[in-house]
Amino acid sequence: MTTPRALSETTPDHFHAPAYWSRNGIMPGIVAIAPMLPGTLAFGMAFGALCAQKNFTLTEVQVMMVFVYGGLSQFVAVSSWPDALTVSSIATLALLTATVNIRFSLMSASLRPWFGTLPWWQSYPSMLLVTDGGWLAATRYRNHGGADASFFVGGGIVLYVLWFLSSLPGYLLAGQLSDPKKYGVDLVVPAFYAAMLVPAWKGPRRAIPWAVSGIVALAVHWLLPGWWFIIAGAVSGAVCAGLMDDPPTDGAKARQQGDAA
Repeated sequence: MTTPRALSETTPDHFHAPAYWSRNGIMPGIVAIAPMLPGTLAFGMAFGALCAQKNFTLTEVQVMMVFVYGGLSQFVAVSSWPDALTVSSIATLALLTATVNIRFSLMSASLRPWFGTLPWWQSYPSMLLVTDGGWLAATRYRNHGGADASFFVGGGIVLYVLWFLSSLPGYLLAGQLSDPKKYGVDLVVPAFYAAMLVPAWKGPRRAIPWAVSGIVALAVHWLLPGWWFIIAGAVSGAVCAGLMDDPPTDGAKARQQGDAA
């Protein structure tokens, strides 16, 4: 078993650097998420058009965009929105959105060694800005020794504002976007998440849960109607990852060889 002392010996010093706030981190954070802005714009416009096609009012869309910052889970919820809300339909929507968004809990937990050094009234509100792209940019920044919390929050606010504003033209242009394939909007979501896999790649072994999740999701989608493939894919991938043992690090291998000697 790896002891706390062993963990501290193999953990780079910059992972222990306490978080702080400065204006110097805002612009680098915005620059880091700049490549994600075009995709966020198209994503938000597609969502606004979907809401219009589902007969949401513009006010309802804007209220949702203010209080709900879920991205893909909003797509899933609106796509499966029933004609009449019942207890069972609301429970189904809640389960779907919770399944899609559960990754944000894991992402937030991974930022605790960094943001956990801040007061709770600063760290917890910051976690409301966690997104896939923002988390990747912040993780790379942290891995290179960064500790300025403004880097993460500055980029996160820009993504949130663009996501909110982009739904408006999408809603108003819903007639032109009624056929997503005409403009390639239907490819925005898969292309966005496929691009995210590139910096997350850590070798074939770590990709096994991805493959398991994808295969199970495709099989369930083929066998069962509805959105059960999302739940099945998420659960199977998580179980697979949980059952896998992490390979020993170079430091652990050296200690094992030393103990053997």
